[in-house]
Amino acid sequence: MEKFQESMYKLIVETSTKLPKDVRRAILAAKLKENAGTRAAMSLDTITDNILKADENVSPICQDTGLPTFKIKVPVGANQIKMKKAIRQAIADATKDTKLRPNSVDSITGDNSGDNLGDGTPVIKFEQWEEDYIDARLILKGGGCENKNIQYSLPAELEGLGRAGRDLDGIRKCIMHSVYQAQGQGCSAGFIGVGIGGDRTSGYELAKEMLFRSVDDVNPNENLRKLEEYVMDNANKLGIGTMGFGGETTLLGCKIGVINRIPASFFVSVAYNCWAYRRLGVKLNAETGEIQEWLYQEGEEIDFAKADKEAAAALEQQEEKTRSITLEAPITEEQIRELKVGDVVTINGMMHTGRDAIHKHLMDNPAPIDLNGQIIYHCGPVMAKDAEGNWEVKAAGPTTSIREEPYQGDIMKKFGIRAVIGKGGMGPKTLAALKDHGGVYLNAIGGAAQYYAECMEKVEGVDLMEFGIPEAMWHIRVNGFTAVVTMDSHGNSLHEHVEKSSLQKLEQFKDPVFK
Repeated sequence: MEKFQESMYKLIVETSTKLPKDVRRAILAAKLKENAGTRAAMSLDTITDNILKADENVSPICQDTGLPTFKIKVPVGANQIKMKKAIRQAIADATKDTKLRPNSVDSITGDNSGDNLGDGTPVIKFEQWEEDYIDARLILKGGGCENKNIQYSLPAELEGLGRAGRDLDGIRKCIMHSVYQAQGQGCSAGFIGVGIGGDRTSGYELAKEMLFRSVDDVNPNENLRKLEEYVMDNANKLGIGTMGFGGETTLLGCKIGVINRIPASFFVSVAYNCWAYRRLGVKLNAETGEIQEWLYQEGEEIDFAKADKEAAAALEQQEEKTRSITLEAPITEEQIRELKVGDVVTINGMMHTGRDAIHKHLMDNPAPIDLNGQIIYHCGPVMAKDAEGNWEVKAAGPTTSIREEPYQGDIMKKFGIRAVIGKGGMGPKTLAALKDHGGVYLNAIGGAAQYYAECMEKVEGVDLMEFGIPEAMWHIRVNGFTAVVTMDSHGNSLHEHVEKSSLQKLEQFKDPVFK
C-alpha cells in the first residue's frame, strides 16, 4: 500500500484544519438561534470566523490538537504492523509541518517527544471486517474537553438531581449532570458521547466511539433514540451557553451507546467534546491505500461568510451594550480596578504565555523577565520558524485555566501580574487574589486558534524552551486581541453566577421521566 502513508497524512491535515459538514451545520443552527447582542452571540461570531480562517490558512482550528485517535477497519489479511508504522510516520510529518501541536509528553519526566510519538501515542485501534476496503477514521480531542469527561457508578446521588438509580431514568440524570458539570471549561457549546454499561475501561471506550457517529444520524435503539432526543431538547435549558457565558445553546449533539455489564457494576461514561469537533474519515483502496471517499461530508455546504454578514447587526448591538476598554502593559492597579464583569477588553502590546509547567516553575523560581504589570496568557501555541529563522505563531487559542487554580493567585501577587487570559474561568482562590491584589481574569474564546493567531504581530522572544513548545514562555506582541472580563477585582465572577444559575435550572429535571 504505497499510498497509505500519504492518505493518512491527508486525513490528519484535513481533520486538524477543516470541520466536517455535519458539525458546521450544528454550529450554524446554534448561531442562528442565539439572541443578538449577547456574549454568546459574540462568541459564536468569533467561532465561525475562526473556522473560515482555518480553512483559508490550512492551519489547526484549535492549537490543542489533542491525542490523535485512529479507528481503522481493515480486510482480513491486511498488514497492521506496516499500517501502524505508516500512521506514526504521517503523525510525525504532520507535526513537523505544524498541522499538529507536539503533545506527547513523558508522564514521569514531563519531556516532550517533539513529534507526537511515544508510548501510547498516537492511539490506533484496528478491527478486521469482511469488506474489501479500509475504513479509517480519526478524532483529535483536546485536553480541555478531555478533562471534562466523567464516569458515574449507579446508584449515585447527583447534585441538583438527587438519586440516580440503575435504570433509564438514572442514566438520563447522569447525562444531564454531565452537561452541567462541564460548564464552559470544555469549550461549550459541545458534543457528548455516552457509553452505558461495560467496565470502567470499555465504558469510556464506548463513549468515545459514539463521537465517531454522525451528528445527523438516528439511533436504531428506540429507548436510546428517545433519550438522545430528550437530552437535546432539555440540556440547552440549563443556560450555560457558549463558552459558559450563558445563552441558548449549551449542547450541539448527543450520541448514546450501550453494552452489557456484570451485575455488580453499572457505569455511565460520558466523553465530552468541544465545539471544535475534529473528526473525519476516509474509505481507502485496500490494495493501493489511495483515498476513494471522504466521510462525514454528506449534505449541503455551509456558507459561514454569508451567515456572518447577516449577523453583522448583532456585533453592532454588542458594541452598544458593553463597554470596550483598551489595555497595554504595563497595566496599573488603578486601570484594573476600573474594569467590571462584562467589559470587553482589547489588548495591544506585549503578553506572555504560561501554562502548567510555567506556573509550577514560577512558584519556586524567579521569572525570566519582569512580569510586574504584565499579562499572562494561558496558551500552548503551535509555532513554526519562517525562512529567516524567526518564530511565527500558527495557532494560539486559550487553554483551560482551572488547572492553574493552585498557583495563579500566589504567582500574581509574587510577580505583580495584573491580568490573566484563559478560558473557562478560575476558582475561589484566584477570585480572592484578584480582589486583594488588584487583578482581572479575561476569558478568550476557546478553540479560536486562528482568530487569535492573526492578532499576534511578532514573537519577541521565548524562555524555558526546555519545557517544550506548548509549555514554554513565549513573549508576543499583539494588536487587537479581544477578550471578556469574567472575573474582576471586586469579587464578581460570571462563571460562579452561571454555575449557580444552571444548578437551579438543573433541579427542574429531578422528577422521573422514563419509567
